[in-house]
Amino acid sequence: MQAIPTSRQTEAASISQLFSYPFRIFFLSMAVLALLAVPLWVMQVTGIISLPLALPGLLWHQHEMLFGFLSAAIAGFLLTAVCVWTQTERTHGIRLVLLWGVWLAGRLMLAFGAGLPDWLVHTVNLAFLPLVMLDAGWRIWHARQKRQLLILLVLGLLWLMQVGFVTRLDMTFSYGALIMAMALISIIGGRITPAFTTGWLRQRGLDSTAVKTVPALDMATLFSLILLLASLVTGWQTVTGVLAIVAGTLMLARLIGWKGWLVRKEPLLWILHLSILWVPVALFLLAGTLLAGWPSNAWAHAAGTGAVACLVIGVIARVSLGHTGRPLVLPRGMVAAFVAIHLAALIRVLTAFEVIPWHPGIGTSALLWLFAFGMFLYRYTGVLASPRPDGKTG
Repeated sequence: MQAIPTSRQTEAASISQLFSYPFRIFFLSMAVLALLAVPLWVMQVTGIISLPLALPGLLWHQHEMLFGFLSAAIAGFLLTAVCVWTQTERTHGIRLVLLWGVWLAGRLMLAFGAGLPDWLVHTVNLAFLPLVMLDAGWRIWHARQKRQLLILLVLGLLWLMQVGFVTRLDMTFSYGALIMAMALISIIGGRITPAFTTGWLRQRGLDSTAVKTVPALDMATLFSLILLLASLVTGWQTVTGVLAIVAGTLMLARLIGWKGWLVRKEPLLWILHLSILWVPVALFLLAGTLLAGWPSNAWAHAAGTGAVACLVIGVIARVSLGHTGRPLVLPRGMVAAFVAIHLAALIRVLTAFEVIPWHPGIGTSALLWLFAFGMFLYRYTGVLASPRPDGKTG
């Protein structure tokens, strides 16, 4: 059975439907950005084109992957999930249009705003995450759900990294943002991955008690990542390297407890486990960068392409089905997309170590990235732009 909209549902697809729930417009926009930003960057860095960028080329690429691509994924997921957590009315209609407009304006200004005042470009780009936090924060506050405040704390630290990045043009802050992105993965991935794994095993009469979560280990991992961020931005190189090993080891211990190999037959689950495995890989590579002189772009791409992008495509593939009332059955081609995005990450890391020559490496990695997000856009545009088959709001 394929989770693809029927002809009746496709005919009902509309732009207004995209603004009926946050995940719809932000997941779609994020996929479009993924398909545009990477080839534009490859063409920019290879000299094929010259965009009127508002930031230097490398910094523009880093910003758009962290604060364009990732911020859209955060907004789509968090503003949808927080309504379920707090039982509050969703952000939709004109309010969602305006919020999305802030995100879109930031992308356009950075790509084509070379002549615009820096204060204007920075103000627009720095406005988005606080607006998302404000929307989610008042719901969490009124529902007295203190557990969710950790997410807002990490989002606040992520935003501070964006402030430092755009105002000081220092790559230290982009690296700090990657650490906070992995902290978000630690929190959200640490909740949904073992929970979904347990549920899947239970539904099939298998031993769901095999999946173990240890709250103290969860908190220790998050705390170690926040300490890692503090050490990184203060420039304590050796301490940062040691903390990266500690955080990576703690995250690996959590993954082992979640028993990902038990769900290897379910793509919607193994994609989560395999994607989060990139977190300790990235942290160990960061330690190697700081303590042994390994190339810095190796750990950065393990974190950005491996952990972040791989988990994002796995989560949005599931959320887009579940929140539109469709069976949790992947559309045809999405397993290949999952494999492709992981291969893109692996090839990019190997390219950083010069195992693969630079031009073939980034070219192949970019093509695999484009295939993965192109497949998502092809299979999910109708899902995201159409009403739920059951007629419910979503």
